[in-house]
Amino acid sequence: MTAPRSQGETRAGTASGVKGGGVSSGEVGVGGGGRYGEDLFEPERPGEGERIDAAAAVYDPVTTRRLRALGAGPGRRCLEVGAGTGTVARWLVEEAGVEEVVALDRDTGALAALAGPRLRPLAADLTDETLSPGGFDLIHARFVLMHLPDRRRLISRLAGWLEPGGWLVLGDAVDVPDVLDASSAYRRTMDAMWRTLKSTIGTDISSVPAYPHFLRDEGLREVAAELYCPPLVAGGPAARFWSETWSRMRPELEAAGPGHADVLDEAMAYLASPELAELGPGMAMAWGQRP
Repeated sequence: MTAPRSQGETRAGTASGVKGGGVSSGEVGVGGGGRYGEDLFEPERPGEGERIDAAAAVYDPVTTRRLRALGAGPGRRCLEVGAGTGTVARWLVEEAGVEEVVALDRDTGALAALAGPRLRPLAADLTDETLSPGGFDLIHARFVLMHLPDRRRLISRLAGWLEPGGWLVLGDAVDVPDVLDASSAYRRTMDAMWRTLKSTIGTDISSVPAYPHFLRDEGLREVAAELYCPPLVAGGPAARFWSETWSRMRPELEAAGPGHADVLDEAMAYLASPELAELGPGMAMAWGQRP
């Protein structure tokens, strides 16, 4: 499913446009060579922060619950990859009470207000081969890898930064389409969105279900995964997020084919309708521990 440049401390990052963490602004995608935050989802656009807030409202509670279950707490040194505006990094410090959080993002401007003795923004590119941030007891990357090229190699890299006993937690977007409904305006718009994201900025969620296998292949133990699909309710944060996402992608989605403008209008009206009844996209989280 990276970060808005909005300075509001409550903002989280983007999926597909989701972030919170998410792919750092300016990262190059696999598909058409475009960049998240430049070719789509420009952080300076009015309302982008609110769009991302809607995603954070959905996914932060799920994320923080899992991190706490894996032992996020005092004495832990943590790396938050694609930290965005820092809601998860701040939770790790203020609520979980970890010893230190390194909040990595290409653009750390939104993290400046959070910086302190236990939260250190690190302006860096995850794909930079010279990057060496040290060892960590917990590494978390949410809605990051799906936007980046060579994501399998990056998982190896993240696993290599774990201290013995440390946990790597990966979260990325998944979609669970109804195979009996391929022609509705909702389904056609969602499918067009994923195709457009892949061709424009390289977003690819096809390998997300394989993350547990990737973690196992890195020699991690206690590997497990879970899938969370938030309720898609008219007026709710998930529906608002997808509506705003489609609005920002309107030119690209309308260009997907003849009649797509009308299809998009119908799909957006459906998201706001009491008739809305869908299993919307969600997030798969996978985790494993370094022996």
